[in-house]
Amino acid sequence: MSQPVAAALAPLPFELVYEDGEPLETEWHTYELPLLREVIGQAMAEQGRTDFYAGMNMFVYYSVEQAREVAEEEAKGKPKKAFRGPDVFWVGGVDPDRERRIWIAWEEGGRLPDVVFEMLSPSTKKKDRTEKRDLYSRVFGTAEYFLYEPETRKLEGFRLAGRFYQPIQPDENGRLWSEELGASVGTWHGIAVKAVQKREGDWLRLFRPDGSLVPTEAEAERQRADAAEAEVTRLRALLAERAKS
Repeated sequence: MSQPVAAALAPLPFELVYEDGEPLETEWHTYELPLLREVIGQAMAEQGRTDFYAGMNMFVYYSVEQAREVAEEEAKGKPKKAFRGPDVFWVGGVDPDRERRIWIAWEEGGRLPDVVFEMLSPSTKKKDRTEKRDLYSRVFGTAEYFLYEPETRKLEGFRLAGRFYQPIQPDENGRLWSEELGASVGTWHGIAVKAVQKREGDWLRLFRPDGSLVPTEAEAERQRADAAEAEVTRLRALLAERAKS
C-alpha cells in the first residue's frame, strides 16, 4: 500500500497546474489508456468493490515541494522536469465519488497510487525504467508497477518488496498476476469495443483468475445480446423439431 505524505497545513501560495498541454504519444495511446481504465473499473465491479479510484493521464501531486516546482516550471517556461503523473493508476480504499481533476496526496489522507501502468515509447522508456521506477518505489510506495512497450509487445511487472521492486513472474500465458487488482495483466489481440468505438490491435488488458478476458461494458453487453440471440435460435429450433413430430 502507498505510504502517507506530509499534509498541507495551509492554502498553497501558488496555483496548482492541472494539465501539461502535451498530447498523448500516439493514436494507440489515446485508445489504450481509457480502455485499460475502463476494464479496471469492470474488474472491480465484478469483485463487488467500490472503494477505489482509477486515474488516467492525470497529474499526481505527492508533496507541496513538487507542486511548487511544477508551478514554477509553468510560470517561467522552464523545461518540464517535475513529475506529473502515470499513464494509468489505481488507488484502493478511497472515496470513489469524490470529484477529482488531479490527485493531491495531502487531500487524500496521504494516499498515492497502489498500482501504476506506464506505456513506454522511445521518448519515455528510459525515464519510466529509471526515474519513475525509483519515485514509485521510494516515494509513492506503489505496490505494483507495470510497463508495456507497444512496439515490441514487451510486458514487465514489478512488486514492491521493502523499498525495492522485484519482478513478477509470468504465468504459462505470459500474464502477470496483480495482487492489488485481483486480476492478471496481459496482452490481447482483437477488436476492442468501447462505447461506440471499436478498434483492432494489440492491447494491454485484464484477465480474470479463470483466464477469461475482463470485458468493457460494451463488450459485455454484446456478449449478453449474442447469448440471448443464441437462446432464441435454440428455442426456435426446438419448437420446429416438436412441430414435426
